[in-house]
Amino acid sequence: MHLKKFGFLGRVASFLVLALWTSLASAGGLNGVGLKVGMVLDKGGKDDKSFNASAYSGANRAKDELKIQYKYVEATDDNAFEPLLRSFAQKDFDLIIGVGFAQAEAMAKVSKAFPNKLFAIVDSDVKGANVRSLMFEEHEGSFLMGAVAALKSKSGKIGFIGGMAIPLIKRFEMGFEAGVKHVNPKATVTSNFVGVTADSWNNPPKAKELALGQFNNGVDVIFQAAGASGSGVFDAAEEKKKFAIGVDSNQNWMKPGVILTSMMKRVDISVYETIKEVAAARNAEGKLPADFNKTFAGLKRFGLKNSGVDYALDSHNQKEMSADVKKKIDDLKGQITSGKIKVPDFYTAKAGKK
Repeated sequence: MHLKKFGFLGRVASFLVLALWTSLASAGGLNGVGLKVGMVLDKGGKDDKSFNASAYSGANRAKDELKIQYKYVEATDDNAFEPLLRSFAQKDFDLIIGVGFAQAEAMAKVSKAFPNKLFAIVDSDVKGANVRSLMFEEHEGSFLMGAVAALKSKSGKIGFIGGMAIPLIKRFEMGFEAGVKHVNPKATVTSNFVGVTADSWNNPPKAKELALGQFNNGVDVIFQAAGASGSGVFDAAEEKKKFAIGVDSNQNWMKPGVILTSMMKRVDISVYETIKEVAAARNAEGKLPADFNKTFAGLKRFGLKNSGVDYALDSHNQKEMSADVKKKIDDLKGQITSGKIKVPDFYTAKAGKK
């Protein structure tokens, strides 16, 4: 029905509709429409129940809530990163997100070649006028996992299994051992790594083999930071009736009664918030402010203070995480965020900084 036939009332109604539309657009309610976001996952893929799955979840939340256009691809190997990132940029995607430190070199190269596009990378600090680096304080969350492990261990022998012995995973390891020693200075931590190639993140049989070796030597709790390979650690813990600790996403549901808790690395939140920020900054015509890159680009950190890392508590692990254990972990969490406890950081230790 055409509103003009109603004269003055029709003009008022038209004005109100226009005002509402403009208000929604300026508030970001319509700004996600038409925003094109491309995401490159690493070899683990969206079903790794870990790091990639979390990023995928965050992007899907943005798709549902912000009405963006979204496409993801899974890289088959490290050589695929650059052409996949470049393809998104060439196909006129507005924001291109790379998931994982292995994409750093490709991200630096492609973002420089497309200065009018926005890029974000998870787990690496890539310098660029149009690049946002999403980094996490893994050592803080790992400290809490070490404390949980020490509180639950009966043997005083605790294990760590990482994907590769790279700085990022060594950061997990160092924070974890510090948490163990804080609770039980006499405890020992045994560490193993799945491999030295990208396949290390998707090799559950090898991770299970390493975990069984640790359990057979008296370890009774293992914290894994090995991507999709971590499921092998969970299988070994179930077989030996021991405990394991998950990583990246809430993995408690995978083996209730076996997984004590999970160190949640909220990649989903970092991805969602980044997309939301871009969507909200666009005007009714879908354009960004001329100086938007100045606030977008750079390093953004996620730690215990802003819930970027945390421990998982739900119906699947409430029995294992008793009220007493939870109270002690929450107390340690408060001491870290207040600065009373300084968690050692492999990044600064490697650089020779205090």
